[in-house]
Amino acid sequence: MAEKIGVYFDKSSLEPYLDLESITERVKNKWESACPVVRVVDQLASEEGHRTVRQDIDAGEIDAVSVCGTSPRKDQEFFDFGSNICVDRVNLRELGVWAYKNPDGSLPQEGEQPQDLQSIAQDYINMSVTKLQRTEAPEAEAMETEKTVLVLGGGWGGLTAALSTAGAGYSVVLVEKEKELGGHAAQMYKTFPQKPAYTQLQDVGLQEKVDAVQKHDKITVYTQSTLESLDGQPGQYTATIQTGSEQEQESVGSVVVATGWEEQDTSFLKPMGYGQYKNVVTMWQLEKMAQQGGIVRPSDGAKPRRVAFVLGFSHMMEEFARQEEEEKARKEEERRKQQEEGEETAIEEPFEKTESYRHLPYTTELTTMTALKQANYIRESDDSAVSYIIYEHMTAAGLNEHYYKAAQDDPGIMLSKGMVTSVDAGRQDNVILKVEDNLLGEPVELEADLLVLPTGLVPTTALDPVVQLAYRQGLAFPELELFDGFADSNYICFPYETRRTGIYTAGCVHQPMGLAKTEQDAQGAALKAIQCLESVNRGMSVHPRSGDLTYPKFNFVRCTQCRRCTIECPFGALEEDADGTPKPNIARCRRCGTCMGCCPERVIYFDNYSVGQIGSMISSIQVPEEMEEGGPRILILACENDAYPALDMAAQQGKKWSPYVRIIPVRCLGSVNTIWIADAMSKGNDGCLLLGCKYGNDYQCHFMKGSELCEGRMQNIGETLDKLGIETERVRQEEVAIDDYELIPQIIDNFVDEIFNLGPNPFKGF
Repeated sequence: MAEKIGVYFDKSSLEPYLDLESITERVKNKWESACPVVRVVDQLASEEGHRTVRQDIDAGEIDAVSVCGTSPRKDQEFFDFGSNICVDRVNLRELGVWAYKNPDGSLPQEGEQPQDLQSIAQDYINMSVTKLQRTEAPEAEAMETEKTVLVLGGGWGGLTAALSTAGAGYSVVLVEKEKELGGHAAQMYKTFPQKPAYTQLQDVGLQEKVDAVQKHDKITVYTQSTLESLDGQPGQYTATIQTGSEQEQESVGSVVVATGWEEQDTSFLKPMGYGQYKNVVTMWQLEKMAQQGGIVRPSDGAKPRRVAFVLGFSHMMEEFARQEEEEKARKEEERRKQQEEGEETAIEEPFEKTESYRHLPYTTELTTMTALKQANYIRESDDSAVSYIIYEHMTAAGLNEHYYKAAQDDPGIMLSKGMVTSVDAGRQDNVILKVEDNLLGEPVELEADLLVLPTGLVPTTALDPVVQLAYRQGLAFPELELFDGFADSNYICFPYETRRTGIYTAGCVHQPMGLAKTEQDAQGAALKAIQCLESVNRGMSVHPRSGDLTYPKFNFVRCTQCRRCTIECPFGALEEDADGTPKPNIARCRRCGTCMGCCPERVIYFDNYSVGQIGSMISSIQVPEEMEEGGPRILILACENDAYPALDMAAQQGKKWSPYVRIIPVRCLGSVNTIWIADAMSKGNDGCLLLGCKYGNDYQCHFMKGSELCEGRMQNIGETLDKLGIETERVRQEEVAIDDYELIPQIIDNFVDEIFNLGPNPFKGF
C-alpha cells in the first residue's frame, strides 16, 4: 500500500476557478506524513509535467501519484509510471470546475472562487489519498496458454474465422458436423454483390475458401464431428471432440462459434398459405432450386412467370406472440413457486431445445437482399417473367443501396410497400394475394404463379448446446429473449462477446446476415479470440476492462460458503467444491466485482478495488453538521462504463449540477456492496444515488447483470434503512446510457431537490 503519495495539480485545467495555493496548503497540513510531495505544475499533461513526476519517483520521494486535473478518461497512458507505481486520477475539472454552479443555480462571476467549489476539490483530493492508501500495485497472474483457437462450424463463417486466425500465425482446430465443409453456402446459387459497382450478383466462391482451409498447415479439420465437451478456462481449455465412435482431445485457448442456422419450423408460415397451397415456398427452398439447376413450381414443374415475394407480415404474428407470452408467464409462475418452496436453482436454466422461434419481428436486411437477389433469379431464367416484391420495410443499407436501385431500374421487378392481409387459392394452383396500405392506395389483388416467403433463421445455439460447456451454469450460453435465441452478447458495445469469456460468436449464431457481413463478422471474432489468448497469457482481463491485471482474491478463512458469489457471477468464473467454497477460474473473470458486491462477509477484494477502500473514501467526505449551513451531502456511485462517461460529457457540453454531490466511480453497480450505502447514511450523508447501465430487452449492462443485481440488493438496503428510521427514498438507483449526458444533470438536481424536501438525515451530526 502507498506510504508516500505525491499530489500534483494541473494549473492549466484548474485555475483561476480553484484557489490552488490555499488547497495545497490544506493538503500539506492534513496529509503531512502521507503526502511528502505536493506540487502545482503549469501543465501536467506535458513532457515537463511527466518529467517532474518521474524525477520525484526516481528520487524515492514518493511511491504513488495522485493526479489532480482532468478526467481519468483523458491521457490514460501518459500518466503510466510503471506497474509498481499506483496512480489515481482526481477529476477536478469535469466533476468540479466545469460542472459547478452556485447553490442558487447561478454561475460564478469571472475571477470568483466559490467556497463550495473549494470544498468539492478538497473532498475529491481526500478521497484520492485515502484510496491510494488502500491500494496495492497489482501483480499479473500470468499463466501458460495454448495458442490454438477452436472454430466450431465449417460454413462460410467458420472457414473465414479459421483462415483469419491461421493467417495471423495461430493454430486452428476446426470442427464440422457434416461430411463436407461449406455449410449453407454450399447450397447457395449466387450471393449479393461484394465488389464495385455493387449492382451485379456474383458467384459464392466457396470452393476456393474450402481448398485454402484444407491445405493450410496450421489448420486441423475434423469433419462428421461434434464438440462433446469444453472444460477449463481461456488459455487452458480441453476440447473433447467426438468423431464417429472415437474421441479426441485437443488443448485450445479460445473458441469461435460459427455453427450457423437451421430453417425455422415452417408451421409459423401457415397464415400465409404455406403447407395449404402447393406453390407457396420459402426463400431457402427457392435458393436450393436455383443452385440445383432451375426454379420451378412444385405443383407442375413449370417455370413460374409471375413470382411474388412477401417481406414481413407482422400483423399475422400477433396471435403467435400472444401464445409465446402466455408460455413465458407459465414458466415464470413455475419458477416463482419453486423459489417459494425453497428449491435451489442455478443462475441459468438448464438448456431447453427451442421448438419454434420467430424470424425477427421486422424485415431484416438479409430478407430484403435475398428477395432482391431471387427476383433477379426469376428475371435471369426468363426475361419476360415478372417479380413482385411486397414489403413492409425495405432495408438495404450502405453499399447494398446500389443493388436496390438496380432492381428499381429493372422493368420486370415491381416493388411496392404494402400489407398482405390474405392468401387464397387461384386458378391452376396459382395464389391470390390481397394487398392493402400499398403505394397505389386502394386494396389490390395480385395473382402469382409462385409465392415466396421469408425463411426464418433459428441459430444452432438455440437448438443444441453446441459448445457443451463443463460449467456450473450449464452447457450452453445464456439466452437473450430479445434476440429470439441468437447467442448472447453485449450487442451495443461488444458484439462478439458472450457471457462466457474466451468464447466468441460469428455469423448467423450472432444475428441474421449474408455472406459479406458474415465474412467481416468472422474476422472480428477471430481477432477477439486471438486478443483473448494474448491477454490471459499476461494475466490481463478482456473487455470491457481490457488490460486489467487485478483479479478477485478471497479470504477463505472467513468464507461461510453461502455460494452467493458463485451464483451471481455473470461469467461463470467461480465454480465451487463439495462444501460450497468458491473455486476461481481467473481467466474466465471480467473483473466486474459482482462477487465482491454480493459477499455478505466482505471477504472478496481486488488489489486496487475493495470494500474497505471505497468505504474509506466515503468516510473521508466532509459532511456538514447542519443542512441549513453547508447544504446536504449526497453520495453518487457511478458505473464507469456508462454513467461516469456521461457525467464527463455533460460537463464538457457545459452542463452543470448541484454542488452538494460527491461522485465515486465504481466498476459496475453489481460490485456495490450494501455496506457502502449503510455506512454513508450512518455517517450523515443525506442521500445516495446509484447511476448504472440500463438493462433489459432494449439495452444491456456492460457486465450483463450488474445493474439488475444491484436493484435486487437495494430492496434489502431499503429494509435496513426503514428499520433505522431513515426514509428509503434517500437511496435511489437510476439507469442511464452513455448518451444520456443531457439528462443526467437534471436527474441529479431532481434528486437533490427531493432530499431538500425530506430534510436532513436523522443521523447527521452523530
